[in-house]
Order: sequence, then C-alpha cells, then structure tokens
Amino acid sequence: MNVIVVGGGKVGRKLVEDFNYEGDDVVLIDIKSKICDRIQDDYDVRCVCGSGTDLEALREAEANKADIFIAVTENDEFNALCTVMAKKLGADRCVARVRNREYFKQLDFMRNALGINLIVNPEYATACEISRILRFPAAIKTETFAKGRIELIEFNISSDNALCGKAIFEIYKKFKIKLLICAVQRGNEVYIPNGDFVIESGDKLHITASHRDVAKFMHEIGVINTKVKTAIIIGGGRISFYLAKQLLESGIRVKIIEHNMNRCKELTEHLPKADIVCADGTDKHVLAQEGIDRVDSLVALTGIDEENMIISMYSQSRFVDKIVTKVNRLSFAELMENTGVYSIVTPKNITANIIIGYARAMKSAKDTEMRTLYRIVNNKAEAMEFRVTRESELTSKSLSQIKMKRNVLIAAILRNNKIILPDGESKLEVGDTVVIVTTHHITTLGDILA
Repeated sequence: MNVIVVGGGKVGRKLVEDFNYEGDDVVLIDIKSKICDRIQDDYDVRCVCGSGTDLEALREAEANKADIFIAVTENDEFNALCTVMAKKLGADRCVARVRNREYFKQLDFMRNALGINLIVNPEYATACEISRILRFPAAIKTETFAKGRIELIEFNISSDNALCGKAIFEIYKKFKIKLLICAVQRGNEVYIPNGDFVIESGDKLHITASHRDVAKFMHEIGVINTKVKTAIIIGGGRISFYLAKQLLESGIRVKIIEHNMNRCKELTEHLPKADIVCADGTDKHVLAQEGIDRVDSLVALTGIDEENMIISMYSQSRFVDKIVTKVNRLSFAELMENTGVYSIVTPKNITANIIIGYARAMKSAKDTEMRTLYRIVNNKAEAMEFRVTRESELTSKSLSQIKMKRNVLIAAILRNNKIILPDGESKLEVGDTVVIVTTHHITTLGDILA
C-alpha cells in the first residue's frame, strides 16, 4: 500500500514506524529537514522536505498514487487543506488529525464536503480510552468490540489470586462462566494459551466476555471491582475536558486541578458541574487538601511525563484505588506498565492505532470486513474484529477441522446479538462478528489459515 504521512512529530513518526513495519511504501512530508533526516536514518522510507500544501511537494511525493494520505501536523486547518489538495490530485483515502473541538463538532460536514474519509481527534480518543478504563477499574485496560457487547479485559495475577497455579482447562471447569483467556503476558513473552497452560503469579491475563460475565468472574476470583464514583484529574487540557464531560455524564463526580487561571475560567464555563480548582496538582499539600485520601480514582494528565509519573506514585502511596497515567515517551510507559499498578495511556499510540486499524481495514478482502483493531500486550499482539460477509473455507467447516496458524485464537463470535465463546465444534456463519487475537499481522480472516 502507498502511504503518505504529512508531519513528522510524535504521531507522524509513530505512523511511519508502524506502516514501515507492515511493509507498506511510505513517504513522509515535513518542512523541517532535520526531522526528514532523522526519520530517513531510522526507517526505510522516502522523505520529501517541504510543505504538505505545496503542490510541488505533493507531486514529488506522488499524492496521486497514494492509497492513503494522512495529515497529522499540529495545525488543524493545515491538515484539512493538505487532505483536500491530496484528494484533488487523486489520493484514494484521506485522514486528518483535528484537535479543535469546534471543528470536531462538524465531522459530518468535513467528511462530506471536504472528502476527508477519517477524522481523528487524539485528545477525544484518549479520553474515551480512559473512560473505558474507569468503567472497569479492576482492569489495567479495557477494550470493546461489537459496539460494546464484547469486552477484552487486561488484569494482573497476584500471588494470592485464585487462578495462580491453575491450568486454563481447570479454570473453565471450576468457574463455568462464559469467558475465554485469549492472551497471557509473562515477562517479555506473549502466549496465546491452550487449555494446558498454567497461570503464574505476575502474569497479565487478557480475557474476552460480556461485561456482565467479566464482572461475575472478577467477583468469583476475589478481585474487587468497586465502581468509580469520584475522580480527580490533574491538568486541565483538552483530554481533561473531554474526559470530565464523559465522566460527569455517567454520574461520576469530577474535580480538575489546573494551575493556569485563564484555563480554569474556561473549564468552569464549559463544565459547570465539575469542581475546578486553580492550584498546583503536583503539590502534595494541594492534593491532600483536595481530598486525595478520599477519592476513588486519579488521572494524571499534565503535559509533562515526569510530573504524571510522580503524581501517580504519590497517589499510590495514598492508597488511591485506581490510577491512570498519561505518558508520551514509550520508555516511561513500559517502566510504569511493568509495575502492574498503573493504567497507562499514550495518545500517540492511541491515534496511530486508530489510523492503522482503518488502513488495515482497507486491505481486507471481500469475504471479510475488519471493523476494529487493538494492539495489546505492549503492541506484541493484536485483537481484531471482523464481519463475515460471504461464504468461504472458514464457513464450511467446524473450527476443529480448520488448520490455523500457531498463536491465533478465535476469541468470540457475536451472532444475532448473542455472544458465543467458541469451541472446536463451533462454525462461522455469514453475518457473524468475529474477534481474533493473534501475534501475527493479519488483514483478513483468511490470513489465520496455516
């Protein structure tokens, strides 16, 4: 696939890395020669040093041959103009990063009138991710498939956990709950486990089930999943605004601590139901005064990774039940994730995953349609949602008769609004929604075949 990325910042660099890894032909356009040089040194891609609104630069990048054209600079108007020009030159699909919430309200108009196929708001997407995490606080991460009907939950196994030392077939036999353990992270290794796999202390489990069955399972293994009723958000940026709005709508009491007076006034105007405090959220005396010892959850969303990490560690020392930390640098993200205590969100990864998922769906064959893609286990595995649109080899046999690649698991099937956790006798049918977990890069259901 021919891919053009405009803007070599955090998100742009991540997209270049991911598309390059997937074997696509990538061209980066950036006006700064230093950025072009660095990216060209690190990746096997072509760079055009120029503006994404310069016709000569677009022609040099061969925008007319682009299967997907992606503009992810810091400037919304620039991104929109880039994509319009690329579309006129003949680019097939266009994606723009749009952060301004006023523009974000006009999504339908921008898609229809400007021909932008996908509009991504990184801050809104990150807020949605955090909101999902707070909805099920016992989990480190929560992803959803089939319009929320199927959940993929990640959680840690402590030494006193009821699952510790048990084989997966024993777990299914004992608890008799409709769920599937679809991936296990043990140290730096990732396993798509079979029934004989034994769970150990320190493992990170990924399970699929309905929300109700996940909650029931957590209760039975002694994992407390107390509903979040109060949240303190440190930092009053765009993510905080979108998150506070979502939490307030779900009945959670929200307090935002922001040091900038003008920003506090804006938040007070737009979020009248939230408690806005103008103070330094990195000051432990401020946190104590604002009730950190009584709050259910804390979300660290300042613009500085180190501050977010320190706030989170202090919150842990004050026994806050649920802590979510925004981290931009991957080395910091891995450090925090390895503690098994914090839920980490990285906006550039969330944004890149949305765009990569969209691009992967473009490659899908006619017999299947990819709808959702999540990277899990520190990007070492993927969970994907497909819709079966026509008869194929996969619909003609039971799963036990189909020879699949290693490290591939059909984690769930949604049929007529009913969740099926498949076994060897299950068969896929046209119209099914299917969730696949694998360590392979696949674009169609047919790719799971050996």
